[in-house]
Amino acid sequence: MDFNMKKLASDAGIFFTRAVQFTEEKFGQAEKTELDAHFENLLARADSTKNWTEKILRQTEVLLQPNPSARVEEFLYEKLDRKVPSRVTNGELLAQYMAEAASELGPTAPYGKTLIKVAEAEKRLGAAERDFIHTASINFLTPLRNFLEGDWKTISKERRLLQNRRLDLDACKARLKKAKAAEAKATLWNDEVEKAEQELRVAQTEFDRQAEVTRLLLEGISSTHVNHLRCLHEFVESQTTYYAQCYRHLLDLQKQLGSSQGAIFPGTFVGTTEPASLPLSSTSPTTTAATMPLGPSGAGLVPRGEAALCLEEVAPPASGTRKARVLYDYEAADSSELALLADELITVYSLPGMDPDWLIGERGNKKGKVPVTYLELLS
Repeated sequence: MDFNMKKLASDAGIFFTRAVQFTEEKFGQAEKTELDAHFENLLARADSTKNWTEKILRQTEVLLQPNPSARVEEFLYEKLDRKVPSRVTNGELLAQYMAEAASELGPTAPYGKTLIKVAEAEKRLGAAERDFIHTASINFLTPLRNFLEGDWKTISKERRLLQNRRLDLDACKARLKKAKAAEAKATLWNDEVEKAEQELRVAQTEFDRQAEVTRLLLEGISSTHVNHLRCLHEFVESQTTYYAQCYRHLLDLQKQLGSSQGAIFPGTFVGTTEPASLPLSSTSPTTTAATMPLGPSGAGLVPRGEAALCLEEVAPPASGTRKARVLYDYEAADSSELALLADELITVYSLPGMDPDWLIGERGNKKGKVPVTYLELLS
C-alpha cells in the first residue's frame, strides 16, 4: 500500500515537473533542447507519409465503395473482427432487374431479347467489379491500414516517450542551473549541485537512448515507401485488368447488339456496329490521347498503301448514308483515303465486308476511306 502511494506520488511529481517545463517553454521562460536538422527532417517526412497515406486510403475506399453507409457497415464489421457479408454490386443488381423485366415483358420479343443480352453483360461487369474490389482491398488497402494501425502507432508512442525524456532533460538542466546560481550565493551546499548533476547525467542518457530508438523507427519510413510502391503497382495492375475485362465484355455486347440490329431495323446504318479496336490489355495498358485518337488498323476493302480501290466505281447505297462532323484534322495516307479538316461536314456510308474501323466519306466530288474515330455521326 505504501509502495503504491509512493509510486503515485512520484508519477504525479514527474507529470507536474513536465507540465511546468512545457508551459515555461511555451512562454519563452525556459530553454528547450533542439533536435538536429536530420532528425527534424525525419519527423517531417514521417508526418507527411502518415497524412497522405490517410488521404489516399480514404479516397480509395470511396472509389471502391461510393456508398457511405456501406463503408460504415464494413468498418464496423472490421472492428468487430467479423467477416463482411457479400454484397451485390450495382452491375449485378441492374442485371437482375433487366432479366426480370425481360421475363415479364416477353423474352422472345426484340426488346426482351436485348434486355437479356445486356443483363448477361452487366452481370459479367458486376463480377469483374467484385474481383477488382476484392483484389484492391487485399493488395492495396490492407497494407495502408496496417501501416497506420501498426507501424505508425509504434512511431507515435516512441515519439511521445522522446518528448517526455526531453522535458525531463530540460527540467534537470534548469534545476542544475538554479543550483549553481544558489551555490554562487552560498545558499546551497555542494551536495545539492552534485545531486542535480547526477540527475542531469541520467536524464541525458535516457534521452539519447530514446532518441536513437525513435530515429531508427523514423528511418524505417523508407522501407514503408518501398512497400507502398509495390502495393501501388499491384493496385494499378488490378485496375488495368478490371477495365480490360469491362472493355472486352462491352465489345462483345456491342457486337451482339450490332448483329441483331440489322434484322430488327433493316434500314439502320451499319457502319458503327463495332468501335475502333483499343490496344488495351491487362499487362500493358496504353493511354489513348483525348485530343487526337490513334488511326485504325487500315484493314478496309484493300490493305492500306495499295491503290487498287477504284473510288470512281464505288457508289453509295440507296439507303444508309449519313452526315458526319469531322472531329480532328486527318491527313490521307494514300490515294484511297480522304483528307479531313476539323469541323467540316461530310457524307459517310459503309460497304459490305468493309472494316468497321473505316467508312467511305464523300465531300463534293471527292471520296475516300475515312477513320470512324475521327468522326461524330449525326442523326
